[in-house]
Amino acid sequence: MPTYLHRIADRELERRLGYIGAVLVEGPKACGKTVTASRHARSTFRVDEDDNARSLIRLSPDRLFAHPTPILFDEWQVEPTIWNKVRRQVDDRDGKGLFILTGSATPTDDASRHSGAGRFSVMKMRPMSLFESGQSTGEMSLATLLQGERQDGLGTHLTFNELLQRIVIGGWPELVNAKETEARRWLRDYLTNIVEVDIHKLGTRRDPRNLRRLLEALGRSVGQATKGSELARDVGGADGPIARDTLAAYLSALSRLHLIDDSEAWLPHMRSRTRLRSAPVRYFVDPSLGTASLGVGSRDLLSDLNATGFHFEALVVRDLRIYSQPLDAQVTSWRDANGNEVDAIVSAGPNTWGAFEIKLNPDAVDQAAASLLRFAKSVDTSRHGEPSCLGVITSTGAGGLRDDGVHVIPIGCLGP
Repeated sequence: MPTYLHRIADRELERRLGYIGAVLVEGPKACGKTVTASRHARSTFRVDEDDNARSLIRLSPDRLFAHPTPILFDEWQVEPTIWNKVRRQVDDRDGKGLFILTGSATPTDDASRHSGAGRFSVMKMRPMSLFESGQSTGEMSLATLLQGERQDGLGTHLTFNELLQRIVIGGWPELVNAKETEARRWLRDYLTNIVEVDIHKLGTRRDPRNLRRLLEALGRSVGQATKGSELARDVGGADGPIARDTLAAYLSALSRLHLIDDSEAWLPHMRSRTRLRSAPVRYFVDPSLGTASLGVGSRDLLSDLNATGFHFEALVVRDLRIYSQPLDAQVTSWRDANGNEVDAIVSAGPNTWGAFEIKLNPDAVDQAAASLLRFAKSVDTSRHGEPSCLGVITSTGAGGLRDDGVHVIPIGCLGP
């Protein structure tokens, strides 16, 4: 049996089981939900594979609930009636840490499904960060940076070419030790299954050709606030843009499958009257989906470093989200009407926030640091507090605190 690689989600799941009756773990297929949840469960039922378990859920659920807790119902959405049954069990038993549900697709809203408020805690799980898969030392802790403390690290152990390969391979547990060629085939099949099977199972009417073009358009839009009208034109091609409702249905399906992970806009109070942009910045849940949708590998990335910068940004934002989640922090972006922007804002409370620029080229650190300092001066800190951290996250090199107060953070040193 392969060695289990500890996940940041392990501690978070344990914490949630300590204060509530049931935890719902949501995330894309193959991100490791089942393996991680199984380590915290005493009884496991794979609802998508076990015909007997599905029958018992409908006909005699008490037999399932008689098993030792925590009880894991894996891929619960295959038999959605289990939601209300688990909710009732939590009410009747009045205990903590009784059930774990995992799901790789969010069911449609159902008027017969009762609210899980006070019974369920919903926990997001993503593919692995570089720290979890072993490519980051974690010497520079995001939590410590947000406490305003200095952190140092040396990110030269991860070469530039290795970093490009990690963008293409992604954080999928099955691909931790895979070669790039194998990983690209796996990801090609993964996307094919999404287009041909999974979206259809959600009940979404789809044209596979349009869906593939949408994935390609999203791959080209990574790290950018691309409007829906632009995506509709890209998908429709020579036939003209697809209908707005069709695009919305496709994007909704990808969201319900937990494959897209856009950054909403941070809208702080500013000292100037410059209008802020509210459009989200588009990302996949893992950078490998962007490169796979475009059919590119690390050699292609090396030949187009401008585009590669956006895919590197996607990798960094993925890791920031994973490290931020245990802190109850949110990762957003900031852009104004004059074209100024900050790639990632991590907000861990009303007056605890950090701003990060993401630069593939370490030679761009000076310019990025100057941009962050200008941005910090423009924020109304009487309402938001002073930033806990201003940082430039880059591809390689040494990390530490500059004389101007901006942190330099190689991605191979960043950790929770």
